[in-house]
Amino acid sequence: MPVSKIAGPGLQKPLRLWPGIVIVILQWSGRFVIPVFIPHAMIFGVMGGLLFGFLFIVWWAFFSRAPGFDRWFAPVLMVAAIATTSELLHKSMATAMMGLMFYVYAVPVLCLVFIIWVLTCGRLSTRPRLASMTIAILLASGFWVFIRTDGMDGQTHQDFTWRWAGTIEERLLSQPKDNFKPLKPDPAAMSKEAEWPGFRGLHRDGIIRGVQIKTDWIKSPPQEIWRRSVGPACSSFAVQGAFLYTQEQRGEYETVSCYNLNTGEPVWRHNDSARFWDAHAGPGPRSTPFISKGRIYTLGATGILNVLDANDGKVVWSRNAAKDTKVKIPGWGFTGSPLVVDSLVFIAISGELLAYHISNGKKLWTGPDGGESYSSPHLLTIDGIRQIVFLNGAGVSSFSPANGKELWKLPLKGSQIVQPALDSENDLFVSSGDMQGMQSIAVSNRSGKWSVTERWKSTGVNPYFNDFVVHQGHVYGFDGPSLACIDIEKGIRSWKGGHYGGQILLLADQDLLLILSEKGDLVLVKADPTQFKELARFPAIKGRTWNHPVLAGNILAVRNSLEMAAFRLPLTLKR
Repeated sequence: MPVSKIAGPGLQKPLRLWPGIVIVILQWSGRFVIPVFIPHAMIFGVMGGLLFGFLFIVWWAFFSRAPGFDRWFAPVLMVAAIATTSELLHKSMATAMMGLMFYVYAVPVLCLVFIIWVLTCGRLSTRPRLASMTIAILLASGFWVFIRTDGMDGQTHQDFTWRWAGTIEERLLSQPKDNFKPLKPDPAAMSKEAEWPGFRGLHRDGIIRGVQIKTDWIKSPPQEIWRRSVGPACSSFAVQGAFLYTQEQRGEYETVSCYNLNTGEPVWRHNDSARFWDAHAGPGPRSTPFISKGRIYTLGATGILNVLDANDGKVVWSRNAAKDTKVKIPGWGFTGSPLVVDSLVFIAISGELLAYHISNGKKLWTGPDGGESYSSPHLLTIDGIRQIVFLNGAGVSSFSPANGKELWKLPLKGSQIVQPALDSENDLFVSSGDMQGMQSIAVSNRSGKWSVTERWKSTGVNPYFNDFVVHQGHVYGFDGPSLACIDIEKGIRSWKGGHYGGQILLLADQDLLLILSEKGDLVLVKADPTQFKELARFPAIKGRTWNHPVLAGNILAVRNSLEMAAFRLPLTLKR
């Protein structure tokens, strides 16, 4: 049992140090070590870090055997230093993790520094001891004033940098202005259905058919076509012909951008005077453009709905959709990607679904406000009836596209981020919300009456930040940063492997998962329910990557808030 003596008059009592050391070890293990191996333990590590901080104070004040003045001076100074620092933090530090991030990081650091102080300076005489204690506490608490965070990853690890350092966006804006090179549209290509019309592809399911690629990337690696800087956003791409569309933040302007898919050169940009920022993902729009019949539909993070000519970016019509509701903008902004069905465009203003006529922007109907949501409207055909399925804080609901009539509803708890998936005309898979796994529900229509039955719940896949795909009787998705596979009959997990995070595309014709990892790597994994098998890996872009990848033909486009790039994937020989 380790003990220490603090020298000086009246300070000869042995110090009971071991409980403080144990508390700090448990605190740091729960916060930073255990979540690496058990991602679901992150929330317990975060809350545990604060709880162990409280226990640390209790130990020092009542059970450490420290001198009376030391026992009460240290906790008071700690609380005062933390409280003062919290008022001087950079906005990103003060608002991240719903305002808890500073405390989540500062408390464990402060406890560790204090233990180190006790071990190194606890034997000093009174004045040097108190002076060094004061310096240690003030430094451990106050140095956070000089730091900001540029966002976090899926495991809440922060991207810290100096408060005064230039941002990626500032460096982008300091570059010479782009020279736009208008692209002559190909009428034949633009008249066809878009190769990649919007968020997660043709059916919003991340599934690609008709493309088979070589999987030996050592012999035949992806060939980079172009690479360029891009303004920050969580947006992905829409692709038609040689046109590539995305959204960006450029200073005080929220921007819809068109690039040449083959060269990466800018074709046109549309700017709106709007800016959104949060401490988790940074600045910029969150949703992905949708292209239909020569028009681009976009929703900005503050609620601006634009309809633009796909060839030149001219405004067809625009309106502030946020003003059409009483919904308060959530902390992550408005995120739902537009969806065009027949003569209507559907958008999600957080947990509320809205429908507008594509010709003039007239609002036709509004669904009920179901609480906060990151999800997007989703067109599905269930029992032969087309419907818009939407997930929000109240659960999963279905609406008739023409008039907004609610067809059926399943209450769920927790915020919703990812998209639903349909395996047959009746079997639907949805996230249970807030890292509570996923569930299978059977939806049917008998004589005009809808019924919804829960089949199973499973924590084998936890689609919290990341969408999942359904393929040949199995669901492939993420459990924390690891890839996992469960069967669709009972939700039993077949395997779990890798450490990717990120987003998934499924090349269905060759049972192949193409993953863009959270760190910007391209990874090929066999969609095989019997085993986890990584086939290839290739570094594509740098930096935290939350944006969905796009595959149009054999051209793969990827981006994050730092850069974007296009690669030509090697195709297998046609038989």
